[in-house]
Amino acid sequence: MPPTFTDNSMDQETEGVIKFFLDFRPAQPLPWGSCAVLESWRALLFQLGLIGHDPGRYGGLAYGNVSIKLDDETFLISGTQTGVLPRLRSEHYCVVEQCDLAANRITARGPLKPSSEALTHGAAYQASPAIRSVLHVHCPLLWENAGKLGLPLTDPDVPYGTAAMAREVKRILKDNPHCVVAMGGHRDGLIATGDSPESAALLLIRAWTRLLQLLPIA
Repeated sequence: MPPTFTDNSMDQETEGVIKFFLDFRPAQPLPWGSCAVLESWRALLFQLGLIGHDPGRYGGLAYGNVSIKLDDETFLISGTQTGVLPRLRSEHYCVVEQCDLAANRITARGPLKPSSEALTHGAAYQASPAIRSVLHVHCPLLWENAGKLGLPLTDPDVPYGTAAMAREVKRILKDNPHCVVAMGGHRDGLIATGDSPESAALLLIRAWTRLLQLLPIA
């Protein structure tokens, strides 16, 4: 049996760093068919700049991650720091087997460790069985105008990737499982949830177009 690694780097405060306890088992990737639909929408989000990499932002680290439910207990999520890549292969995804908010712990397997936002993705799925896909993107324009759009907002004092952020997202999604959430303590960060990657992505795009209708043309 492959070894299991426990990552206890949760106390670091750098963007993109895993802040939960991670029990990780290296494993072979899932077949491409398990990733294809999710990756097609992720690729579009990359083209729109909602996932990507900008050397002048976030300490030069990549941003954005996506996931989809596999069954009642597990979900597929993009690996840590894969936002720099325009297209992902199956080896860039991993499976989260368990998300324990109380213990601040993720159990996962795959070719790569899961995204540093895996705990928040797990909390979203726990919030409602209606949620089948979670997209985490960065969009300064949407984030800065969340109030104008009436987007629910997490506590600005709660930082990204933490159990507290996961609980905030879960609290909001319990009452509104399909929506766009602005992450108050995670600059430019938003979460979109839906019953598929398509429905979650369309919520983001609709919010963007609504905002363009509200903003004057320069």
